[in-house]
Amino acid sequence: MDRVGEEDGCIVHGYGSSPGGRPVKVLILDNYDSFVYNLAQYVGEIADKVVVKRNDEIDVAGVKELSPDRIIISPGPGTPSNTRYFGTCTAILREVSNETPTLGVCLGHQGIVHAFGGRIIRAKRLRHGKTSPIRHDGKGVLRGVKSPFEATRYHSLVAEKKSLPKSLDVTAQSIDDNEIMGVRHREFPIEGVQFHPESILTVP
Repeated sequence: MDRVGEEDGCIVHGYGSSPGGRPVKVLILDNYDSFVYNLAQYVGEIADKVVVKRNDEIDVAGVKELSPDRIIISPGPGTPSNTRYFGTCTAILREVSNETPTLGVCLGHQGIVHAFGGRIIRAKRLRHGKTSPIRHDGKGVLRGVKSPFEATRYHSLVAEKKSLPKSLDVTAQSIDDNEIMGVRHREFPIEGVQFHPESILTVP
């Protein structure tokens, strides 16, 4: 099973590439977010096909039928524990992402933590369009990205460190307030980033 982001390059490129250069179909699960088509535009530059589906428009069976090579779970409002905001994404993470490489961004990142048993809590500070220096482990989707780098944040919630499940490793943290900025599943090809890689102010 290939892992998320085995190739060097930027965050989105490392995620969207495929061994052997075969065609890549990427499914973006849209949590009713205004940034989703920025993500789609960037991914479309390196993927052969990008499919965007709202989080209440497709279920586990629909994702399996679509058979994407990669899944991206978008940012969005609210909290992943509420299906009003996160739709079918938790079920997809638990039932599809164990085999299909998946990247969660912002709310999608929080959803990964929630899906595997961690708590989402209020951040020390509200971050809306603010940048922070991010240090990371240089692996997975962060391979080839300098550390530290400046990333843009739009969130008021974060993953709680003390309840982070053993199945997830912390891959990135903010230097200025020491919040979790990235996670990676130890067994499955699943990663999350709390920051917005598609933002013009994110400079990897």
